Amino acid sequence: MVTTLTRRSVIGAAGLLGLGPLAACGIAPTYVPADRRAAPDRSEQDNALVFSNWTQYIDVDDSGNRPTLEGFTERTGIEVAYSEDINDNDEFFGKVSPVLAQGGDPGRDLMVISDWMAARYVSLGWVQSLDRANLPNVTRYLDPQLAHPAFDRDRGHSVPWQSGITGIAYNRKALGREIRSTADLWAPDLKGRVTLFAGMDEALGLLMLAQGADISAFTADDAHRAMAQVQKLVDSRHIRRFTGNDYTSDLASGAAVACQAYSGDAIQLRAENPDIEFVVPEEGGELWSESLMIPDRAAHKRNAELLIDHYYQPEVAAELAAFVQYICPVPAAREVLAGSSDEETAALAEEPLIFPTDEMRARLHTMRDVTPAERPEFHQVWGQVAGV
Repeated sequence: MVTTLTRRSVIGAAGLLGLGPLAACGIAPTYVPADRRAAPDRSEQDNALVFSNWTQYIDVDDSGNRPTLEGFTERTGIEVAYSEDINDNDEFFGKVSPVLAQGGDPGRDLMVISDWMAARYVSLGWVQSLDRANLPNVTRYLDPQLAHPAFDRDRGHSVPWQSGITGIAYNRKALGREIRSTADLWAPDLKGRVTLFAGMDEALGLLMLAQGADISAFTADDAHRAMAQVQKLVDSRHIRRFTGNDYTSDLASGAAVACQAYSGDAIQLRAENPDIEFVVPEEGGELWSESLMIPDRAAHKRNAELLIDHYYQPEVAAELAAFVQYICPVPAAREVLAGSSDEETAALAEEPLIFPTDEMRARLHTMRDVTPAERPEFHQVWGQVAGV
């Protein structure tokens, strides 16, 4: 089965870089002590900032400008060297880890990393602590549901850039009924018409929720039980294939009728085909985020913090949310969009996949990180199940 890596997929960088066995023994040979982390802050002298992000993850106007980023420069005088050089979490980890492991300057002041990988940077001491005095908007406006992830309980090292939900997308017209739970994917008439994510960290949370597990504190038995169920579905050819972002093309073409999906894709899928629906299963969906972090030894820490806080102004957050259409980590941005004179923009304030309703929020759960000790075994089993 051919798979495609996505923003949230993982092969296991610790294993690829030879860190897995040592980490599993509780040894972190590349841990950077606190007294070696922060470079002398040149922010006061240099109106500069280097920002690494994913592609298509910031607002762009018809002229190719980035209005929210340029607004920051106009307000502060800080010139931002913006680069879309993050294509995959593991690939980027491999790019910066040799320098970070030695306590060197990675040549970047700010980066956006998926939550499961962000945990690794934090545990290795490869990111700097944030100065809350420079983040008043974050303190005031950060979505409480995103404020205390397991890997960074008080958000002392990370701040969400955007967030999303792993749930189910399906073609209601083709199926002829509603899907309400993940278990509905295993109905006999969906044999060979269902896709799951190839990445273990992407797929496992929803599968464990379907079996009643608390994914914020799941056990190894919970994970193995979910993987064993998928193995049976693979053996019976119920699963069409395991995918990356290409699940959208399967759903659009009709090759798949239902699939694991991201909320951020659902709005576009529905725009192209109104028969496509996205559902947070009755038993729950997985809430995840991708976070801004300042690398160890980054030279412009204060400038980076000013940019982070810039994006937590509700007006700026609203402009970004209207373009990328993921879950906005600034709930107050909803009122800004609602007051827009443009009807299409104002309608986004009522889009639950950007601003989840209270009822939807009650069904969202955050998955704890897979520990270094667990990861090798889990990956071995999942690799056999998913063929990756």
